[in-house]
Amino acid sequence: MHHVHVWQLLIQFLSAFVMGLTVKSVDAVVAKWKTNAGNAGNYYAQGVANTQKDWAGDTSAAAATWLAAVQQAGVNAFTAGVSKAGTAKWKAKVAAKGASAYTAGISAAAPYYQAGIQAVLNVLAALQLPPRGPKGTNYNRVQLVDERLRQLKATGS
Repeated sequence: MHHVHVWQLLIQFLSAFVMGLTVKSVDAVVAKWKTNAGNAGNYYAQGVANTQKDWAGDTSAAAATWLAAVQQAGVNAFTAGVSKAGTAKWKAKVAAKGASAYTAGISAAAPYYQAGIQAVLNVLAALQLPPRGPKGTNYNRVQLVDERLRQLKATGS
């Protein structure tokens, strides 16, 4: 039996009742979307600036829902999206805008990186490591560094 998706059935059903529906050309639809979506940046920024909601609290509270949604989508949905885009699209997008977006992101993130790495450097500077031993016997030094950095990551201090 031929497998038919629900949306295909819906289109078949609706086409029986909506014959001759006039639609805009794909170029017109894309042009309108590009204009309207492109102009939405200021509204987005204003919405964020003017909200009274606690983004961090609300987002943290939704963690279980996010995880359930990701698990429900599963590997098949993820790989289907990757396959649909393909390597060629990935490369084309990187060639067209990836380098400039990456560089701009790094520049914008520099103060946050500085704050984060400063905490790591402070932890490392404060460590009191035992003296070095012969090669192959310094695992206790590595373990102390690992334990302290894991504590920093888990607690923020």
